[in-house]
Amino acid sequence: MHEEAMVRDLRAKFVELGRERPSERIVRVSMWVGALSHLTAPELSSLWEKVTEGTPAEGAQLSVDASGDLHDPRAQGIVLRDVTFRGGP
Repeated sequence: MHEEAMVRDLRAKFVELGRERPSERIVRVSMWVGALSHLTAPELSSLWEKVTEGTPAEGAQLSVDASGDLHDPRAQGIVLRDVTFRGGP
């Protein structure tokens, strides 16, 4: 169930970003996944279409870096590293 909460949080973030920049769309997203995250890099990649469907990030390219560092203070999380926007429809 924790994975579903992470997916909901990501969707909400993309919707928020779309409100902040309504004339642009998200074309690329870079994320970092911690070694102890409940959502692994391969799972995130396979869920990407579902995560972004109906959001300004729909159709965006995803790049995911996975950490192997169990001692990183963010090891249980996912970090949205970068979002690339493009203007116009």
